[in-house]
Amino acid sequence: MRFFNKQYKLKTSKEIDEIADSVLLSGTEVGRIEVPFNKNLLNVFWLFIILSLVFLFSRTAFLAMVKGEHYRAVAKENRLRSTYIKAPRGKIFDRSGNVLVYNIPSLDLIMDIRGLQSGFEFSPEALEKIKKIFPDRYEEFLENLKNKNKAENSILLLENINQKEALLVMESYQKLPGIQVSKTAIRDYTDSLIFSNIIGYEGKIKKEELAENPEYLMTDSIGKKGLEKYYEKELRGVHGKINVEVDSMGHVVRELGIINPEAGSDLVLNIDSQLQKKIFDSLSGVLEKEELRAGAAVALDPRSGAVLAMVSIPSFDNNLFSKGISNEDYSNLLNNESKPMFNRAVSGEYAPGSTFKPVMASAALTEGVINSSTQIESKGGLSVGSWFFGDWKAHGFTDVKRALAVSSDVFFYSVGGGYGSIRGIGIENIKKYANLFGYGELSGVDIPGEVGGFIPTKEWKEEKFKENWYIGNTYHASIGQGYITATPLQIANSVSVVANGGTLYRPRLVSQIKKSDKTLYNKSEIIRSGFIAPDILKTVREGMRMTVTEGTAQLLKDLPVEVAGKTGTAQFGNEKKAHGWFVSFAPYENPEIVTVVLVEGQEEDGFNAVPVTNEVYKWYFSR
Repeated sequence: MRFFNKQYKLKTSKEIDEIADSVLLSGTEVGRIEVPFNKNLLNVFWLFIILSLVFLFSRTAFLAMVKGEHYRAVAKENRLRSTYIKAPRGKIFDRSGNVLVYNIPSLDLIMDIRGLQSGFEFSPEALEKIKKIFPDRYEEFLENLKNKNKAENSILLLENINQKEALLVMESYQKLPGIQVSKTAIRDYTDSLIFSNIIGYEGKIKKEELAENPEYLMTDSIGKKGLEKYYEKELRGVHGKINVEVDSMGHVVRELGIINPEAGSDLVLNIDSQLQKKIFDSLSGVLEKEELRAGAAVALDPRSGAVLAMVSIPSFDNNLFSKGISNEDYSNLLNNESKPMFNRAVSGEYAPGSTFKPVMASAALTEGVINSSTQIESKGGLSVGSWFFGDWKAHGFTDVKRALAVSSDVFFYSVGGGYGSIRGIGIENIKKYANLFGYGELSGVDIPGEVGGFIPTKEWKEEKFKENWYIGNTYHASIGQGYITATPLQIANSVSVVANGGTLYRPRLVSQIKKSDKTLYNKSEIIRSGFIAPDILKTVREGMRMTVTEGTAQLLKDLPVEVAGKTGTAQFGNEKKAHGWFVSFAPYENPEIVTVVLVEGQEEDGFNAVPVTNEVYKWYFSR
């Protein structure tokens, strides 16, 4: 500041005020006041303005040019969406075209969480509305609501709701953000108790299943058991899509275009549904009469390996699963001591008992240990040192055919482990021929849950029990007991080899897979053939025919066709209980059917499987 050309350097506003006051009071002319300014501050200010503008311009350019497509897609997603049209699942027919599995329309309550905030919660008013619509399923709704996952487009809240509930939901759409009613279908299983262990069931997919099948939706269903599971890929169709416009609440405003779904393939089975029902009814009747709980049966076509029937008792109602099984019903099935969901035909491992003897006869004749006229005497058992191995009765002298007919244990002890002048084939050859006939290995049948049974070896016993293999172990194996186990399906398949002259087929439940534009045929598949000479199998067949004409199954002598068979009894546990078997084929000269019937836990001297077979064949060959 200059006063009369005199310069004062001021530092504060207070000094300026004081000097100004003094100048005004003295009347002195004021020249000019200069306030020094820092130019660096001005430069910083303009630099800040310029950098801010550059940042804003760059950000705008980045969002428009680089991320523009992304945000346009997000905006479009909030307005335009694709909803799925569930594809109809393929139907299942028996060999005659009778429908075993239908699809019936159903409705699900789902929640589309696209467009909803990650922390979204329903208002108390919305929850109260849901509670009024679904009073009995409100807790289920809340439990499913907890499973919200932002990685998924939608979640299943309630399945199989009724029409009235669906209408009430639609009337309240504006109060229920994201809630939708989805059209779907559920399975309707015909004669569910009779076919459930074959057909199985399908149900809503679980998270662990979704991880293995990422192409599925969280609201999809998937095969859980039986053919529904094994042929899931074929039965499942391809979902269609509806492109729709939605409002801010996620509700559909209008449809913009449709891609139609493709239905899944239909399955045509080899199963004869009438035969299946007859076996089920006959076996159930015997079990009820004898106050027994469980059994199984298999029928095969020995000419192709086609499975004509597969029965497991007790059974379960698979319609319970298709409609959404309750926790109580599911718990009852799982905790039932009789295991109704256990398919005994392919998953049950049992000692085959004397049904194993046709294999032993074939092996002994092939190895030259005996010939068709060799006689072995049974006095009711044989002694080795201090051990006695009993027969179920004294049969006197028998050749191989009569030994099969009367089921002489001594004869097969001798040809298996050796006795007197008979050297025996030994456990190694027992295993070799058992494997050739399909024992101890999976058959490859087209249904989940098959087990392979077991044929022991010396090494296995030494490793498992730290014990040597004794002659008694070979004797027990020779009559299908001891450590040997097999499934009813394996036993039926081994008998098919005898019936058809030496071919082991892979059993098949499905004969055709029918797509809309083509049909795939599930042709016969030979596992092996020609491993037993035809004349040897002829001898074994004659012995099995004698079982009916003069042996342990004479109840079948009066049937309209000639039948050949083999009874079997296999002890188990400490009680005097046994599993009763009967295997057979008919007609004797040109077999078209092989059956095996198992009755669990009967009395040791029971022959309950034979009456079942008699009743079934009487019906089968007279219809």
